[in-house]
Amino acid sequence: MTSFYLSKPYQPPQAPAKLPLGKPWALFGGISPDQFMTQYWHKKPLMIRGAIPAFPLSAQQGEPLDSPIPANKLLEFALNEEVESRLVKAKPWSFDQGPFSKQSIPSLDKTNWTLLLQGMEAHHPAAAKILSWFRFIPDARLDDLMISIAGIGGGVGPHFDSYDVFLIQMSGRRQWQISEQKDLSLNPKLPLKILQHFKPEKEWILEPGDMLYLPPHVAHDGIALDPGCQTWSVGFRSPSFKELLQEGLWRLAESLEDNPELEQKFADPKQKATHSAEQLPEELIQQLSSKLKALKLDQINSFLPGITSYLSEPKPQAIFEPPKKPLNPKQFQQRINSGKLSPHPQTRILSLNSQVYCNGEDMTNKQSSSITRAWQALSGSKYLTKTKLQDLDKSSLYEAYLSGWLTFED
Repeated sequence: MTSFYLSKPYQPPQAPAKLPLGKPWALFGGISPDQFMTQYWHKKPLMIRGAIPAFPLSAQQGEPLDSPIPANKLLEFALNEEVESRLVKAKPWSFDQGPFSKQSIPSLDKTNWTLLLQGMEAHHPAAAKILSWFRFIPDARLDDLMISIAGIGGGVGPHFDSYDVFLIQMSGRRQWQISEQKDLSLNPKLPLKILQHFKPEKEWILEPGDMLYLPPHVAHDGIALDPGCQTWSVGFRSPSFKELLQEGLWRLAESLEDNPELEQKFADPKQKATHSAEQLPEELIQQLSSKLKALKLDQINSFLPGITSYLSEPKPQAIFEPPKKPLNPKQFQQRINSGKLSPHPQTRILSLNSQVYCNGEDMTNKQSSSITRAWQALSGSKYLTKTKLQDLDKSSLYEAYLSGWLTFED
């Protein structure tokens, strides 16, 4: 299968800022994102041949394409401590976490191994561009792009995910078997989360450019058929209500520290003599109830800022480095007029109406209107250019740049 190593690398395009949601896309086999979300999202699997048409078209012309990231470059990422990596071997099953040494990674001609590289959108522009294709799904749901590279027979065993996933074949072939079985019990004797009883119902062999979408809890098993087989997985976050409410409540409690009214002491001049001294006083309950209503703590809108803040937090392993030669505010403004300011690949930005949260912080709080509009543009388009800014030197925008959260594209 040497043709995979002599092929030209595929160059994924950046998706436009405004996606054509009602028009047919090759990515979904000729249906629109609107139709995909209505008919398939979170409902049933979808197998798409030639989801990336450049692959089959180039193959027909005798110039096959390979993955945007060559195998040797991909293996180098596993040596980097800033990249979350895992190595899975079969026959027998074993599991190790990186970073790895060169000697510990099997060569491409070896069999029954898979290297998994998480969050690759933060480490290679091609992965970030692939993610841009899926921005018709809310950013709050998007997790990251994982790349697996494997030798023949490599895989992670039959398993299921608790989230939606798009599996894009980028190099070599992979056999996929899926099942919508109800029995999702795991084998307790293995170091991986492998199903104890997997009964395949459908089977495909994916060629480069093909894509398989799976909703949550669909059992699946992928086995590499060629050396250097690459599958790019776009995964989505699926936090529990417990997690969301706990995080929202914690941040809500923090916000109450700035409320001077709550510094007042409880007083009960209307308290009467009682025979039930052991009971929590009704007067205390009534006053607390009235405070909750006044603060609107009994309404969802009070929780949403904290939840948005939580969902905008970067991954724990994210590392941000300040610019080596930071621009002063005047130079910063000039650079915006002539260049493009973008979020760092590991930065997360989410909006709640007019508020914008970046890496867990409300960046529009007490900011000028021009800075607020700039953050809204960054949240919506993921870049900022040719924008006149006021009060820049003390702004959250300039501070985010100094922290390495925002960077200028070369």
